[in-house]
Amino acid sequence: MTHPTTGTAKITRALLSVSDKTGLIDFARRLADMGVEILSTGGTARAIQEAGIPVKDVAEHTGFPEMMDGRLKTLHPKVHGGLLAVRGDAAHEAAAQAHGIAPIDLLVVNLYPFEATVAKGAPYEDCVENIDIGGPAMIRAAAKNHAAVTVVVEAEDYGAVIAEMLAHSGATTLDLRKRLAAKAYARTASYDAAISAWFARTLEQDAPPRFTIAGKLVQELRYGENPHQKAAFYASGDARPGVATARQHQGKELSYNNLNDTDAAFELVSEFDPGKAAAVAIIKHANPCGVATGRTAIEAYRRALACDPVSAFGGIIALNRTIDEATAKEITGIFTEVVIAPDATEEARAVFAARKNLRLLTTGGLADPRSAGLTFRSLAGGFLLQSRDNAVIDDLELKVVTKRQPTGQELADLKFAFRVAKHVKSNAIVYVKEEATVGIGAGQMSRVDSSRIAAWKAQEAAKLAGADTSWAQGSVVASDAFFPFADGLLAAAEAGATAVIQPGGSMRDAEVIAAADEKGLAMVFTGIRHFRH
Repeated sequence: MTHPTTGTAKITRALLSVSDKTGLIDFARRLADMGVEILSTGGTARAIQEAGIPVKDVAEHTGFPEMMDGRLKTLHPKVHGGLLAVRGDAAHEAAAQAHGIAPIDLLVVNLYPFEATVAKGAPYEDCVENIDIGGPAMIRAAAKNHAAVTVVVEAEDYGAVIAEMLAHSGATTLDLRKRLAAKAYARTASYDAAISAWFARTLEQDAPPRFTIAGKLVQELRYGENPHQKAAFYASGDARPGVATARQHQGKELSYNNLNDTDAAFELVSEFDPGKAAAVAIIKHANPCGVATGRTAIEAYRRALACDPVSAFGGIIALNRTIDEATAKEITGIFTEVVIAPDATEEARAVFAARKNLRLLTTGGLADPRSAGLTFRSLAGGFLLQSRDNAVIDDLELKVVTKRQPTGQELADLKFAFRVAKHVKSNAIVYVKEEATVGIGAGQMSRVDSSRIAAWKAQEAAKLAGADTSWAQGSVVASDAFFPFADGLLAAAEAGATAVIQPGGSMRDAEVIAAADEKGLAMVFTGIRHFRH
């Protein structure tokens, strides 16, 4: 019964039907101890009964047997009427009494594991069978009638319901019921979104008529990109290794910018096969300021840091291998916001633990750069949706377009440079020598300016290291998109680059190729560009 003044609603009858049995028995026992009649179905009823807790099967309550392999059990007026009847409404109460419909004051349902079934690659028919019908119908009914009915869709809320019942003589407050109703509708919305997305993939619809994004709150952030902006972090349920699935071992909560930069760092370093070489990427403001490979993680880190040690201060460091103690000690030589890697040894974790402001994340694996996926960007009044850029340089058919062929080392460096350029904001220019970046130009309106900035960075890094000549001397250079004019390529040649990799496809390709030949450069076309905005 709902109290008209306080908004409390006493729970006398509950319907429990869950696929996830976490916390179920303890919760059911607490309800029974408070005199609540428990209705249940199938496996949930068996579990409660086997625990010695009184339970009444829904089929007995409705007088209608479960049938059609369980597809039909809760879709009955005695269930939905018990959830939907407005307490205190004379007409509703008269109808309920005339048809023997008893009120149901608490509904506990978590849905068939559709998302998990799809994630494990189950056959089409199994996925269809795991589309819950009765569960969402009951949840929506109970949530609509939250003025009197408490609805629970996650085991984490069992404690809050019991606490309120103990505090209010077996009743819950309207405030709690509203919050639980909101969560219930969010759950059914995300469930339907998962089903819709699955159907779109099954039907190979790249652009379905309607597209819904769903996520579960991971963390309410202190602020967004700037302190005056509100922000939150949501997980999509995608099992892709990365910042959303990582374990944080230490340090304060990650900020909005930390999360964005850490994702960029880990996606970049995941491009490098750990079986071939250790790789390290250092990120600042979503752009790499140093990337390198090495025989060991510590060697790769030192080479990556040398590219731009000034910008690396306060950056994000990603590794493609387990972090050992020696590498951890080297990393803590400068202030670092976040370190992310597939794993870290106990000794390495102990080293990082001494730095309370450093966050250590481990992912258990690397993201697959070839895997399909979707990315989103909000616009005023809408959003853009696209497939992930999963083009990998190793899979591309490279075409040498100059008179001079690249040497073996140049070709290896060209591939490395183009791999990195994929993760640099456009316009992107990347200088590389011996599989380590030596100069990076990012995010400029002019590709020539990016070339000049990258060359200047290479000169400055060389000065810091005590070298007499720019590190761009004898390097190779990658451009994320074609050179529309020869000037960008000439700027790279002036900086000391000996070979170039770019997508090609400009109306002035012949002019650019001629300029490369004149300078004695080797140039390779990939046929694929990597704009990153």
